[in-house]
Amino acid sequence: MARLRARPKVRTRKYGAAVPLRDEDRRLLNLLQGSFPLEERPFAPIAAALGRSEEDVIDRTAWLLRKRIIREITPIFDTRALGYRSMLVAAKVDPEHPHRAARVINEHPGVSHNYLRDHEFNLWFTIAVEPNSALGLEGTLDVLARLSGASSMRMLPTLRLFKIRMDLEMEATTDGLAAPVEAVEPRDPEPVPLSDWDIAVIRATQGPMEACPRPFDRAAVRLGVGTDEVLASLVSLRERGALRRVAAILYHRRAGFSANGMGVWKVPEERVLEVGPKMAAFRGISHCYQRPTYPDWPYSLFTMAHGRSKEECDAILAAVARETGIEERATLYSSTEFKKVRLLYFVDDYRRWEERYGG
Repeated sequence: MARLRARPKVRTRKYGAAVPLRDEDRRLLNLLQGSFPLEERPFAPIAAALGRSEEDVIDRTAWLLRKRIIREITPIFDTRALGYRSMLVAAKVDPEHPHRAARVINEHPGVSHNYLRDHEFNLWFTIAVEPNSALGLEGTLDVLARLSGASSMRMLPTLRLFKIRMDLEMEATTDGLAAPVEAVEPRDPEPVPLSDWDIAVIRATQGPMEACPRPFDRAAVRLGVGTDEVLASLVSLRERGALRRVAAILYHRRAGFSANGMGVWKVPEERVLEVGPKMAAFRGISHCYQRPTYPDWPYSLFTMAHGRSKEECDAILAAVARETGIEERATLYSSTEFKKVRLLYFVDDYRRWEERYGG
């Protein structure tokens, strides 16, 4: 008797593993995701906006970290602006044992996200390689395909970027998430010239920050300079496009967002520049890109929708369809998160991986 192929189970349970939050927690999370200031005492203006004490806000932020609602507070650097090459990859791997392929792929230090999705191409991951990579991006994928046993890997680089802002709207209703906010202009980050000092600042500041009155002091100590100099350098990196912002990154399901749907859209080439900004304008859409099409993959625009249930994601994507008039689409839901981390830049892990696997 033929063995039945197991189908990935899409997470549809409303609220899932969410931790109950107070209204003031939701507002705090919104501010930590979108308005974390580059100041010596960044929690002070957040506390002022909330009408609370700095000590109270720091204590509550520490609680949100302990409860694993906040994954980390960290600088978010622009991968492409730092000179790294990156792309989304869709892979066909053994559907009965996808975790085996995922484990191999996850060993690469440039893999930041890796999900099992309900599609023939069942493993979707993002990968970056450093500017001086000996293998390059295509060579690295050749090695990963061989090591993981993937029967196919589809390269889906970004052709146009309309939006990338991974913060979850903690206060809005479904109607709020499914409403357009403002049009977004496409942007195409180019590598930014970086000095040795810029790279030193990136190395010293990247990674989780403490919930304390002066969280930038630790990087200043590492660099042997004043905190004001570190902040001035981060402001410079932000102005040049290398730093997007400093922000809290949340555990989606713990924060109540138990579903994410990757909406893919068949959009005529002549309408991409018109439709992309409209899709990106929706509050419930965190990412919007144009990617290449293939004979068996006609979808040129990709949007990530995040909701408190599958139904909420469906509502967001349905609203996008109504607003744009694009009817040919598909939604790929994730069933397993194999990896989700912030990339670390200008570290030796990339070189060591290539020496081990690339020859």
